Amino acid sequence: MSSNVSSFVPEVARSEAEIIAGLRQLAKAYAGRIVFSSSLSYEDQLISHWILANQLPIRIFTLDTGRMFAETYEVLQRTNARYKTNIEVYFPESAAVERLVNSKGMFSFYDSVENRKECCFVRKVQPLNRALEGAACWITGIRAEHSANRQEMPQWELDEARNIWKFHPLLYWSEAEVKALVKEYAVPFNPLHEQGFVSIGCQPCTRAIQPGEDFRAGRWWWEDASKKECGLHKA
Repeated sequence: MSSNVSSFVPEVARSEAEIIAGLRQLAKAYAGRIVFSSSLSYEDQLISHWILANQLPIRIFTLDTGRMFAETYEVLQRTNARYKTNIEVYFPESAAVERLVNSKGMFSFYDSVENRKECCFVRKVQPLNRALEGAACWITGIRAEHSANRQEMPQWELDEARNIWKFHPLLYWSEAEVKALVKEYAVPFNPLHEQGFVSIGCQPCTRAIQPGEDFRAGRWWWEDASKKECGLHKA
């Protein structure tokens, strides 16, 4: 890897203006090799807005595991229509899904952490790795508030396994700050967010949370909190 993202963005890009300027510099420095992975969450929708409204040459993609909520597909369609774009969609390999389902059933992920991580690997990690092929810089919507594992995460870091630089522009933002701009710019968002779903993934693995519960309580709720990672952002 020839460049470090810290050469192009401040050590801490905190304000909206700093983030947009940083994204613009990164798009120039990594021309044709910079991508943004969107889960269509509040955070990712705001970053997509910054990229698309400012016509930044950053490729945007999302992962379709085959088990998403209907509302998630609808927000993808509304986003494409609003910004006159075509967010790329990556699917899991059908043969890998067939092997998993035929050998362990449709709901093997409920049986053990190992089974759940296997399902995540087939449906999410492998498609992500394909989507990142050839990229040198990866933009994400991670925020420190998302989980205890992300509290000490730097805003930019090297994913050594994939040999790719990662930039987390909203790392230090609060949920309230993100929502405020989504509302101000009338950015399309998933209506499930207003029904208590704060972290939205696959339908069988996501539930609404109750007041006072942790942000990630609604994801893989049957597991210990310390194990709630799917491998997309494995350290």
